[in-house]
Amino acid sequence: MIYVLFLGFLVSFLGQLPLGNMSFTSTQICIQEGAKKAWQFALGAAIVEMIYLRFALTGMNWIVSHRIWFLALGWLTVVMFFVLGVLAFRSANRQRGEKKALLLNNKLNRFLLGFMMSAVNPVQIPFWFLWTSTFIQTKVLPVAALPFDLFTVGAGAGTLSGFAVYIHGGNWLVTKMNTSNKTLNKVMGVIFMVTALIQLWRMVFKPFI
Repeated sequence: MIYVLFLGFLVSFLGQLPLGNMSFTSTQICIQEGAKKAWQFALGAAIVEMIYLRFALTGMNWIVSHRIWFLALGWLTVVMFFVLGVLAFRSANRQRGEKKALLLNNKLNRFLLGFMMSAVNPVQIPFWFLWTSTFIQTKVLPVAALPFDLFTVGAGAGTLSGFAVYIHGGNWLVTKMNTSNKTLNKVMGVIFMVTALIQLWRMVFKPFI
């Protein structure tokens, strides 16, 4: 079963590498609040992803029969990302001095922040549907509780490893380039806008895929 564990790790790690709002937020937290809180954020996000994955492995029939809820969540995400993008740009334009990033200018526990941001991000649901259905159909992933558990644990480790690249590598790069918080806010705004547009395209053309 080692290959099942590694398979979950590899898919999740590679899926985490493309720049996104979650990964960039972890970099911002590390820069502005330290690596400890960045890892709390990453752990919260990883736990939600593991829950979604395990649910995808065993609850496909339920999801298919309750697709309207995921459709509503998808549209809510589009609106939320657009709003956060606009607010990030406004915050950057009004910023005078080195203030915290928009999402971090609060006292919310960073574990809860990661948990909540990951929970309202439906992109990972079709991602895991695609991979798990492919692996099950090709018999790479056995249909049994133990392989499912190992695959989920591997995926969680892969997600945390992907976050590690942004927490430590991103921190090193931003420090090396001496990037200001104002610039980081603008980058965050761009990421939110691009994510919103991608999600909008998905909701219009492929809402259930």
